[in-house]
Amino acid sequence: MNTPWYKEPIAWLVFFLPFSTVVASIATYIIANTNPDTLVVGEYYKEGKSINLQVSKVKLAQKLGMRFSLQMTKNNLLIKPTGIEKIFPVLNISFHHPTLENKDFSLALTPDGNGFFRHHFENDVSGKWHITLTPFQKHWKIQSTIYLEKSSLEQNHIIDLIPDPVQAH
Repeated sequence: MNTPWYKEPIAWLVFFLPFSTVVASIATYIIANTNPDTLVVGEYYKEGKSINLQVSKVKLAQKLGMRFSLQMTKNNLLIKPTGIEKIFPVLNISFHHPTLENKDFSLALTPDGNGFFRHHFENDVSGKWHITLTPFQKHWKIQSTIYLEKSSLEQNHIIDLIPDPVQAH
């Protein structure tokens, strides 16, 4: 009963297990190097000091009575100042995706004749977003986390943006 080694199923099992481990480890190495983690902050002390500055900007917005309502209908954005009767020359709004940095974007909006800020999106913006509203001088800011679901974008979905120091980051 001398059969060649390549006709034995046990021999193939012995070769296959280490080979599959080598292939899996190479695949893991490639995945780990092509998708680096961008969420870790190296300068954590400086980042912590800047958070305190950001909180003071949110507290200033709270003190000034800044409030806005954000309305999304399909791909149209409408922002109305509701807390103060002041006309802003430019309103900066930043959309930050919680996990995908390449989806982040910022807008600089100018008011229309009624003092409202409008924008039409070409792409779908549904999902969870961290948004930041600041004036041109950036002396105050409002931050909030919003959820834009496709079903709510079909209707008039209104979100109140109120300065909250707890959400400052």
